[in-house]
Amino acid sequence: MCWSGAVFKRPAALNSIAMRLSAMFALVALLVFVLIGGALYQQVDKSIGRLPEAELDARYSVLESSINRYGNAEHWAKMSTKLKLLSEEDKRIRFWAISSDPAYEYGNPEAAVRKFAQGPVGVRDLRLPGQAYPFKVLISEIPAKEQRPALRFLIAIDTQTFRQTQHHLLLALISLATIGVLLASLLGYWVAHIGLKPLIKLSEEAQKLAPPRLSGRLHLAPLAPELDQLVSAFNSTLDRVEQAWTRLESFNADVAHELRSPLTNLIGQTQVALTRGRSAEHYFEVLQSNLEELERLRSIINDMLFLASADQGSKACKLSSASLADEVATTLEYLEFILEDARVVVRVSGDARVNIEKPHLRRALINLLNNAVQHTEAGQAIEVSIEQNSGRAIISISNPGLPIAAEHLPRLFERFYRVDAARHNSGANHGLGLAIVKAIAQMHGGEVFVHSDGGRNTFGLDLPA
Repeated sequence: MCWSGAVFKRPAALNSIAMRLSAMFALVALLVFVLIGGALYQQVDKSIGRLPEAELDARYSVLESSINRYGNAEHWAKMSTKLKLLSEEDKRIRFWAISSDPAYEYGNPEAAVRKFAQGPVGVRDLRLPGQAYPFKVLISEIPAKEQRPALRFLIAIDTQTFRQTQHHLLLALISLATIGVLLASLLGYWVAHIGLKPLIKLSEEAQKLAPPRLSGRLHLAPLAPELDQLVSAFNSTLDRVEQAWTRLESFNADVAHELRSPLTNLIGQTQVALTRGRSAEHYFEVLQSNLEELERLRSIINDMLFLASADQGSKACKLSSASLADEVATTLEYLEFILEDARVVVRVSGDARVNIEKPHLRRALINLLNNAVQHTEAGQAIEVSIEQNSGRAIISISNPGLPIAAEHLPRLFERFYRVDAARHNSGANHGLGLAIVKAIAQMHGGEVFVHSDGGRNTFGLDLPA
């Protein structure tokens, strides 16, 4: 099933590494500021929260002895004057004295204050009508003395100043965090932009590398270890691309050569036949020769189509269990006349069972045996060995012959590759046989191998058993 439709692409600026790093710096800075600012705010909040209580305790410790010393109305009037002066000096502070005798009261306590004073002694919050913030109130019990009855003495302090200080601190922390995040983002972008300059230079150098200038490599030093690894990997990729490009050029030349020869023969023979009148027998011979060339062309095209399919990841799917010895025997029956003409004997040893697609495997065996027959002198023997080991089935086809140079061995399964650069015997073999063997092995999840030693050349397949 195929899907088509518009693809959303982000703007290039959003995909910038510098922008991404800047955003990451901003997030990290935000996290740091939030953690540190939160911890700092909590500590300051606790400290500010204790300040009203500390001030109330300090003022009460100063007034306590004076209140306890005054035990008559005349002396209490002096105490009231002192409390009035203290209230006028600090508008935040309020004093209330509540007693059963109105002569010993202070501050004109209203009903809400009287009710509040009846609660337990200690520090509590009192919210009065018209006040945005509560009062922090210290309630104490003053025992009776002489003419003065027992009373409740209240010292209250307005918490508005403390709450506003907390609010200002919170605003300051938020402002500083915002400025810090912006600075971290801008500085992060600047640092990232400077840090990425070597990468920009690498990109500029890489853009200069294009066919046919494939021999160039990236050489920028000194580089950071991360970029040095990137350059090494990129240069290794260029090495592989250059090799592939060289092979492709060679492949194109080989294809042109292989197709040109039969086409040239076809055109030449047809032109000669048309120069003057010929007998029917002569035309028959020309058509028969042309048919051979056309068959060769068709064989080349079919083989190239098969290899193209294998390159696209085609896998053998019609698998069935089979004996490799039986498949080799069937292939030898098919090649019986070729073996007789070449006067070559084939000896088979061993066996193994594998899951294979039989037509493909027989095609690979035909190509391997044909290759062995072409390089074996008359009267000599070809050895076919079949082994099964560690879950693998190995087919080795060995023939006596001239040793193959080590530099040719890794390339023998490439398309159109020949050890003989002069292309002798190109009419019978167009150079795709071993490449097809390799493709068939890969389609079955296997491999190919070749080695030349002891006067014998061995080609084979390594398949999963």
